[in-house]
Amino acid sequence: MPERSAPDATPSDVRIATRFFAVSSALRSYLSTIYLTEVSVPAGTRVDDYLHPEWANLRFVDGDVPLASVGGAPAVPTPHFIATGPTSTATYFAVGNMRVWGIGIVPLGWAKLIPLPADEMADQFCDGAAHPAFAAFAPLGEKLRGVNDVDAAAAMIDAHFCALLGDAPPDDPAILAAHRALVDDDLSTVADLSAKLGLSERSIERLSHRAFGFSPKLLLRRQRFLRSLARFMLDPSMAWIDTMDHHYYDQAQFTRDFAKFMGMSPREYAARPKPILGAAAKARAAAIGAPVQGLHKPGG
Repeated sequence: MPERSAPDATPSDVRIATRFFAVSSALRSYLSTIYLTEVSVPAGTRVDDYLHPEWANLRFVDGDVPLASVGGAPAVPTPHFIATGPTSTATYFAVGNMRVWGIGIVPLGWAKLIPLPADEMADQFCDGAAHPAFAAFAPLGEKLRGVNDVDAAAAMIDAHFCALLGDAPPDDPAILAAHRALVDDDLSTVADLSAKLGLSERSIERLSHRAFGFSPKLLLRRQRFLRSLARFMLDPSMAWIDTMDHHYYDQAQFTRDFAKFMGMSPREYAARPKPILGAAAKARAAAIGAPVQGLHKPGG
């Protein structure tokens, strides 16, 4: 029998819980958070949702592997170790019974720990167990299956990443400075970014693709959108016009951005269930300080 979607299942049929763990001080410039999502659904069903654009993530799945697609591509089964680069568009996913550990990797962490330019993995995911750039993290999958204590598992992930820092290359301070500038609400143009960093726009373009995955212009547009989306995720009763970032000229511009980054209109997104991301945004804001990873302030 084919699997069917279960967006309207009652709370007794579907149980979803996401928990966030702060990383140790040694990792705060490289990771956003460690998180655990557990999903329980009736046999033969899945729940689906959309991830908003975000920085890179590593996810280790135990149980039913999700179906996923980035940017409207056909949904396909994921591997058990999902390595996802930075994204500029929504990721659709449908999940069954599973437990998934995730690690959010911010741009300085990508440059520090992953020997691959970020734009080579932009808007895509791969099997982390098969890709050589993620070989250092692959052992975590088997280790996590053997640990039932979630606090111990989170500590083990943290320790694994800390151990990798010793052989990692030195930090590039320009990446951290650029990331801090991107999460500045007042920054709106590449010229502003260039002035703030004291770098030419051409240098920022190269840095942006290598460490962030996209052009600086697209990143600034993405940040503006995420600030607006985050307000709605924390309070879905808000009208879209009230969530709009102050850098938007008008609602039409916001609607165009919404279509680009989420693949649907604001009205369509508001109307669909958000069984995983809706609660996760509030839990993330309470635990880490930002409802979406793209707004996470580097270094804590």
